[in-house]
Amino acid sequence: MSRTSAFRTLDLFAGAGGLSAGLHAADERFRPVTAVEMDVAAAATYATNFDAHVYAGKIEDWLAHEDVPEVDVVVGGPPCQGFSSLGRQDAADTRNKLWSQYAEAVRLATPRYFIMENVPQFMKSPEFELFRQSTKRDGRLQNYTFDVAVLNSAHFGAAQARKRTIIFGWHRDLKSPELPKDTHSENPVTVRAALAGIAHTVHETQLPDSFIEFNGKQLPGAFKSMDLHLSRRYEKVSLDRFKEIPSGGNRFNLPDHLLAECWRNHKTGSADVMGRMHWDRPSVTIRTEFFKPEKGRYLHPSEDRAITHYEATRLQGFPEDYQWVGSKTSIAKQIGNAVPIPLGRAIGRTISRALSED
Repeated sequence: MSRTSAFRTLDLFAGAGGLSAGLHAADERFRPVTAVEMDVAAAATYATNFDAHVYAGKIEDWLAHEDVPEVDVVVGGPPCQGFSSLGRQDAADTRNKLWSQYAEAVRLATPRYFIMENVPQFMKSPEFELFRQSTKRDGRLQNYTFDVAVLNSAHFGAAQARKRTIIFGWHRDLKSPELPKDTHSENPVTVRAALAGIAHTVHETQLPDSFIEFNGKQLPGAFKSMDLHLSRRYEKVSLDRFKEIPSGGNRFNLPDHLLAECWRNHKTGSADVMGRMHWDRPSVTIRTEFFKPEKGRYLHPSEDRAITHYEATRLQGFPEDYQWVGSKTSIAKQIGNAVPIPLGRAIGRTISRALSED
């Protein structure tokens, strides 16, 4: 392709646009033309940040009623809770079949390359084997082949240890793209580096009073990332617990009188529950409830509070000028579900090189 040609991109299960933002950070020629996202607030966030048509609905409805554009690249991460490592795995979960709609979109969009991201457990699932079979003779994706790897975001410059299965697909007429090369495993970006310059003291608990219209609905927003530096109103017992937890500590550091009954009865379990982040390491995976210390190692490294939404965007690598739409809970979900920008950038560089050599 020409060095000035745009790389037309279709983003499926697009969320807030983390993967598209990562591709754009790698090469500004990546231009999303269409995005599909069922969550209205996340779709509004995407539309606020990208000049693309955003379909706010189910992918099966989009496939049935909309024209699928021909593009150079298809990207996306079908929801994966049915075989996530969190909670009970459910092979019958209907969300596990969404890879099939992704594959149908690839078939119709005829891209040169496609990227599918998912949880590490996806590679051991029946759905992954079905996906593999779809690229064989007479399969839905018989014109494509792929490589697959589990990549740790911290190895590519994210201040976060988040592992994802990444499928790199390409048309059989093209050369295979090189997998991204590890750049930061020996010198990872730390929480300290990611949160540099952010005030430790947080004064606000509520989003600014601002609203936009999207898809016939009025939604809170759009907010700058800095508007998300918000804390919660904690009960005294929570603050007393936070004070007892040292850097890198967790609920096992709590004295008996501050233990919840369930913790007192269970001496084992995750060491990340009510955990405090380390300043000089990458953070744990930022999930959708990072604002709740009882859900993981989400206490600020030195303050007696959970990390704020703004701090979470920094740990995910979002740029300062990124804008957000939705309630506090909705935006937290968008942040936690996003592909870290540095990982998306590494993927984008791989695909950009391949497209430039076509």
